[in-house]
Amino acid sequence: MLVLALPFILLALAFTLPARPAAASLSIYVDALGAGWNDWSWNPITRDLANASPHHGSGGTSIAVTYTGGWSGLKLAYPSSIDGSVYDTLRFWVNGGGSSSQHITVQLEGTGSSGDGVVITPTANTWIMMALPLSKIGGPSSITAVDWFNSTSGAQPTYYLDDIALINSGAPTPTNPPPSGGPALSVNAAAGQHAISPDIYGLNFPDQNLAADIDLPLARWGGNATTRYNWQLDISNHASDWFFENIDNANAQPAQLPNGSSSDQFIDQNRAVGSDGLITLPLIGWTPKGPRNASPRNCGFSTGLFSSQQAIAPDAPCGNGKLLNGTPIVGNNPLNTSLAISPTFVVGWINHLTSKYGFANQGGVRFYDLDNETALWNSTQRDVHPQPVSYDELYSRTVAYASAVKVADPGAKLLGPVAWGWDEYFYSAKDVADGGSWWDTRSDRKAHGDVPLVEWYLQQMHAYELSHGTRLVDYLDLHMYPQANGVALSPAGSAATQQLRLRSTRSLWDPTYLDESWIGQAVDLIPMMRTWVTNDYPGTKLALSEYNWGALDHINGAVAQADVLGIFGREGLDLATLWDPPTTGQPGAYAFRMYRNYDGLHHRFGDTSVPAASADQGRLAVYAALRAGDGALTLMVVNKSLTETLTSSLALSGFAPAPLASVYRYSAANLHQIVHQPDQVVTISGFTSDYPPQSITLFVLQPGVPLTPRAFLPLLRAP
Repeated sequence: MLVLALPFILLALAFTLPARPAAASLSIYVDALGAGWNDWSWNPITRDLANASPHHGSGGTSIAVTYTGGWSGLKLAYPSSIDGSVYDTLRFWVNGGGSSSQHITVQLEGTGSSGDGVVITPTANTWIMMALPLSKIGGPSSITAVDWFNSTSGAQPTYYLDDIALINSGAPTPTNPPPSGGPALSVNAAAGQHAISPDIYGLNFPDQNLAADIDLPLARWGGNATTRYNWQLDISNHASDWFFENIDNANAQPAQLPNGSSSDQFIDQNRAVGSDGLITLPLIGWTPKGPRNASPRNCGFSTGLFSSQQAIAPDAPCGNGKLLNGTPIVGNNPLNTSLAISPTFVVGWINHLTSKYGFANQGGVRFYDLDNETALWNSTQRDVHPQPVSYDELYSRTVAYASAVKVADPGAKLLGPVAWGWDEYFYSAKDVADGGSWWDTRSDRKAHGDVPLVEWYLQQMHAYELSHGTRLVDYLDLHMYPQANGVALSPAGSAATQQLRLRSTRSLWDPTYLDESWIGQAVDLIPMMRTWVTNDYPGTKLALSEYNWGALDHINGAVAQADVLGIFGREGLDLATLWDPPTTGQPGAYAFRMYRNYDGLHHRFGDTSVPAASADQGRLAVYAALRAGDGALTLMVVNKSLTETLTSSLALSGFAPAPLASVYRYSAANLHQIVHQPDQVVTISGFTSDYPPQSITLFVLQPGVPLTPRAFLPLLRAP
């Protein structure tokens, strides 16, 4: 009988594994016995095939085994027999529980046995993967059972087994299925490396439980209601989103204000879960007035002043500011809701935050948005700012407020111009106000050298730094909502809409993809942003503080979101915060978990991007990254087909893997859990795997251990 010391088994396998394609895998136990398998154990023994704890991986159960007397055994039997020639390895995980004293003989039953088995000794309170060559544990041509046998005369302490499978680790297999036509994938872990910023995994106004679950790196306080937020009184005006009303924020204690305001509570929540904050600062020059609990509420278009309006709020005598025929009302008084402010008001807020939480480089608020979607003020905030914002107004407000903030907290990072979308990247609101074919007229743009708005903005910020020695804008911040019908902020929709949603992520990076909306041309957003920064203001980082691909309550939206996060990391985006994030249990939340906490133990996708390519990224997308700490190579594969299971090969270079990779998957098969799949056999050149339709699959490849023949000497403890 060959006796192996447990820590060396994996090393021996890593040294001897042939570098051949692999395919076959048969699950014996993953949370429950596989189909056709039976428990035929013999006494004296107790066993629990649904033990709740401990278990290997992110969830499920394990098998707990206690030998209450000698010569007993756990037998998992397959009465109709299995063709043993298809497999070459028995793989399972074992945990010694509170002991490392067990001696367990692992052996196969069937015809053609050629060995007596292998004795293993588990490690206390630690899961260890075993990969035993079938030739060493019986090697029958026809397998009828796998035994974990107590070959001693006495009792043995409880130990645990999980994730048991027969696998083909590289031997030729006559029953390999033919390829199903999935696109070929490739990863080169030694080339083109760049850091992935953790700030790309941010959310706007996140649920605290989800934030804690995914170790949320960044939370944004943003949106239309933050353009007019009074930090002293804790009052917001929700502008056109809700009848231009001043609304007291909940849970504030007026006697303690500004302490305890909703913005303070937001930062307190961030600090409780370890998230940085991105706070929107008002540049519009107005803030809601008091008193709190005003009755009736202060609003931009009171029904007492304008009785005939298109819509009236259900909670206050406030209208939507439009006549019955839809014409916007003009001539209202901004002082009905608001007070005029200057940068001094915003600096007062910064001083409050730094006194309470510290400066940005001391653990305080790190990021500030320079307001929100200024080109829409003459629509969303028209009760106080009916005039369209011009190139010059955008510049003057940015300089006035940003320069004051940089004095108040020099370490703070400022983001601008926080543009709403495609038109504002290239034109000002004043251009749009020309009417008619305004994109041809573009009077404001032509008055500024006919330079697109964002490029002009970057040029002016660069010139300011050269003249004053202060960088005002650290991040180019844009918003991105796909404009195709039924995609952004929308339910899953028809099959055609779901396919469109998954195609439209290409607008983030692909110069060959013509956007399928009124835009009608290549967007190529992140590369375009990078080019602008390179040409107009080198050193500026890239941010998307609002984006949304919709359907976050559906597997389609989860798949799109996983694709978007992979694109962000690969393309080198520096910061992103999803608008209208999912709730904790929605599918969209699992897209974030796949990158931030795939196993429930807070393990993550890697932090150094490496090149990964697909022969058809529109069908099967792949993203790859090395992980600091354990040196693992993590691979995220996203099947964007609605109905097709794809079988694809992945060619690996620049990384020497251990023979088995951990596999985690989120798919329509289980919308409430990331499922820990059987391990994937990996060779030095790669592997082949199946991908269900609309699924997200993560492979975690640990680095292999190079060995010399001398490493085998400790393996043999007895002849």
